[in-house]
Amino acid sequence: MAYELYYWDGIPGRGEFVRLALEDAGAEYVDIVRGPEARGQGTTAMLEILDNKQEACIPFAPPFLKDGTFLVSHVANILFYLGPRLGLAPQDEQGRIFANGLQLTLTDFIAEIHDCHHPIASSLYYEDQKSEAKRRTESFLAERLPKFLKYFERVLQQNPAGSDHPVGDATTYVDLSLFHVIEGLRYAFPKAMTSAEEDIPLLLALHGAVMQRPRLKAYLASDRRLAFNEAGIFRHYPELDR
Repeated sequence: MAYELYYWDGIPGRGEFVRLALEDAGAEYVDIVRGPEARGQGTTAMLEILDNKQEACIPFAPPFLKDGTFLVSHVANILFYLGPRLGLAPQDEQGRIFANGLQLTLTDFIAEIHDCHHPIASSLYYEDQKSEAKRRTESFLAERLPKFLKYFERVLQQNPAGSDHPVGDATTYVDLSLFHVIEGLRYAFPKAMTSAEEDIPLLLALHGAVMQRPRLKAYLASDRRLAFNEAGIFRHYPELDR
């Protein structure tokens, strides 16, 4: 039975982290809102699950994944569930817990990236909070961006199994997520990343290796891969970059 992925159409967003794992593993899945199977009803089906007044295990927001009757929400939680099933998680418990911790750290990082363009409220347009966004982004680029990137660089440096991967000696969903974050940051802050990348050679090597993985390489070249745009998490506003 195919996995069912539920996420908003038109943006890579948080759903892309799950999509990369499914694509890399060659797993059978249906992108409910985007796929041809949706027939225009995918968003309605997703909202019906979110608005269900009877089920106990309802998700707060997409993305969420259905595996038969089993439903899992939140990116890190979904990947923690999928990782062992897709061969994208460490086999030992310590490794699995550490990988989950890294993914949760990425969740924090992504929230801070999002808040660069929406520092006051998600319900307001960027244009309604431009001055606050500029101030927020100046702090993010000066302090938080290097802090997060250098942390993940150090994780690679200190991996006892080698610096090719953040956990163990094989690719996990964390590798794929780090790849996507680097991609998104390059889109959102090309100037800032040109400077920041001088300090993260191992992360850049990981990014390059993930990009060459056969199934992902094919996915990235396909029309299934949504382009970054100014409706998602990673947005490029030139006035915020430096």
